[in-house]
Amino acid sequence: MAFLVATKVCSNRGEQFRSITRYSADYCRAAERFSARRTAGDSPRKSATARVAIGGDGSLSIAQQLFEYGIPIVGVPKTIDNDLEGTLFTFGFDSAVSCATDALDRLHTTAESHNRVMVLEVMGRYAGWIAVYAGEAGGADVILIPEIPFSYESICEKIQERVNVGKNFTIIIVAEGAREKDGGFVTSVAHTKIGEARLGGIGAVVSARLEKCTGKESRVCVLGHLQRGGSPTTFDRALCSIFGATAVELVAAGDFGKMVAFTGPQVGAIKISDAIGKLKVVRPDGNLVRTARALGICFGD
Repeated sequence: MAFLVATKVCSNRGEQFRSITRYSADYCRAAERFSARRTAGDSPRKSATARVAIGGDGSLSIAQQLFEYGIPIVGVPKTIDNDLEGTLFTFGFDSAVSCATDALDRLHTTAESHNRVMVLEVMGRYAGWIAVYAGEAGGADVILIPEIPFSYESICEKIQERVNVGKNFTIIIVAEGAREKDGGFVTSVAHTKIGEARLGGIGAVVSARLEKCTGKESRVCVLGHLQRGGSPTTFDRALCSIFGATAVELVAAGDFGKMVAFTGPQVGAIKISDAIGKLKVVRPDGNLVRTARALGICFGD
């Protein structure tokens, strides 16, 4: 069977089809959907059998609108944040975690030699998956994530506990969406053109506050977009290949409006509509957090 698949539809900053989402402390919900107007100029190319939308919640929200509009489309989950419902992992996530873990390994050296508090800020938006996975793998002493609001008193107590046993340095990893108890998110831009806040700066805030309350020299490192590029990990390379092959199978079967999903141990498909409009977040009582606590890692609560 021969068919043509168009893989680029638009970004989530498109004009006619756009996903505008607003987030609360615990979840995000779709706040507005742009309605599509059928005109002669916006009908799909007749030579294309289907479209494949590759991206996160924003891109796939647009894909769902296109599907409802009558365009044959399937989705592939790609976001470093790993916050899409219905799939255990999105490709790009493992590579971002690897980058953050490597940074923690490197920060240990300077933190220990200079008796410093080192704060590493990572991406993830309103989900703490990168921070939790990298924090456990990279030996962080404190992990701060959006799902568990923190207090500085708790973090300072952890730092002092380490000093009391002769460990004069502390490694902290903080997700960009982490926030203090009864506090708001730290943003670098309050509202962008697509209606969402641009998170960033929590690492510097935490570092300055801890230096003041502990008297220990503190430094902050913001990984930023380093997490979004570079060579992918072996797992990501294999996962995206499997996702791609499965997407083509869906197109061949005419099974549109679906998103490829890794449900473990197999890769299957779910409705795009079941994956969007809400965040998959770290469970405070889940295995990851319980394991971290068992290792003596503090979450600031």
